[in-house]
Amino acid sequence: MSNKAKAINGAKWTTISTVVNTCLQFGQVAILARLLEPTAFGLVSISTLVLNFLSIFAHFGFSNSIIYKQESDKNILSTIYFLNIMVGILMFIVIYFTAPLLVLYYKEPELAEILRLAAFYFPIVFLGQIYNILLEKELQFKSLALTEIICSVLGTSITIYFAYQGYQAKALIFGLLSAQFLKMIIQNIIARKYFFPSIHFDLSKIKEHLRFGIFNIGESVISFANNNLDTIFIGGFLDVKQLGYYTIASQIAVYPVSRLCPIIIQICYPIMAKIKDNLGQLKNAYLKIIDFLTFCNIPLLVGLFLMAENVVPLIYGPGWEPTVPLIKIFIFMGIFSCLVYPLSTVAYSTGKPNLLFYLSLVMLVLKFPIIYFASNYGILGIAVGFLITSFIAVILNFILIQRMLGSFMKPFLENLSKPIMFSLSMVVVILLYRQFIGNLGLVHTVIQIALGGAVYGVLTLKYKISFSELKSLRSSL
Repeated sequence: MSNKAKAINGAKWTTISTVVNTCLQFGQVAILARLLEPTAFGLVSISTLVLNFLSIFAHFGFSNSIIYKQESDKNILSTIYFLNIMVGILMFIVIYFTAPLLVLYYKEPELAEILRLAAFYFPIVFLGQIYNILLEKELQFKSLALTEIICSVLGTSITIYFAYQGYQAKALIFGLLSAQFLKMIIQNIIARKYFFPSIHFDLSKIKEHLRFGIFNIGESVISFANNNLDTIFIGGFLDVKQLGYYTIASQIAVYPVSRLCPIIIQICYPIMAKIKDNLGQLKNAYLKIIDFLTFCNIPLLVGLFLMAENVVPLIYGPGWEPTVPLIKIFIFMGIFSCLVYPLSTVAYSTGKPNLLFYLSLVMLVLKFPIIYFASNYGILGIAVGFLITSFIAVILNFILIQRMLGSFMKPFLENLSKPIMFSLSMVVVILLYRQFIGNLGLVHTVIQIALGGAVYGVLTLKYKISFSELKSLRSSL
């Protein structure tokens, strides 16, 4: 099977996985919003913050280095496997015994118990991590997608069950751990044909992987600070309830982007690593990735901007109205995220992860004073400050892409013009409906969403992709 065929097949399965998981996530949040207090979402947001931070040090950048180097040496993989397990246990110990220190900062006594429960995430995940990496390396996207779907169904079911039983924030942690445990079991079963660990541990043999990961880890640490300064400031300077509103707004507005973009990158990076010596093909691949991401996400985000006042009370119930202005700010951040997501793929494919490190460092220097100043204006001020820094990141992102791939702006802008124009047409139709027919309520909301989708779909078939191309794509699937 050619790389193009593998990419199409991977896109098919990851699209199915993304649609299912997105529906599950929105359904879960809609149910939990009626069962849990905003504080519960804030507590879980803090514990997730801690897990994500320590995960940076736990994987040493092995995921990217194994794929980039197309590693297959059994001794090297065995060393990485056992190192992962040891680090996973270490991360568990660190979280378990330092949880009280975070309680002092966030002033939430319940947080210690939540963190200690969440700490089990690490020994579970790192028993299966290398198998997940190898499945990506071998482009086994069907297996990855089906695993994600099965585990998401289990995690969502368990979360909702325990939420109904009154476990509040713990319900979300139980769901997370159960999904990760099942995922680890499945990974160990289906990927054993690519690697079975031998009793071998020699750090000297993975020096190149560790060296590759140095900039990866440095960039990840700084990116973590860049991406989570808002959460850190809100939780510490305001309160956990405000963080709960902020978390829900982010999940509603940024979730489609945060789900779709990494999966597309997951498909494309192993393929781009195989063509890393052909600059022309890399540029073409980058343009196709960013065209796909913007074409799929921009209409969803624009539609959400228009429908936020309708959607929030209908889906999440009363009490979540403070999320509406936050959602509208996050929508622009979602669009900016679409534009910067492919940068990491290009940097790793060209063997220049150091550029990501320098970009993240510059952004942190700019972002910290902006967010700190914006925190004086409350939760909305922090959101606006984060939006400003996201726009600066887009500009710097394009400068780096130009440096790595050469001139690309003309075809990029040509591709970008279509989703923008189609989305504006969608907006006009929805506004006309509101003006002459109606707006609020379930029926009007459903009709407006259907109208917007129909307009975008018709324009896509007319000016973006024809029926014959769709048939050709279907036959390739």
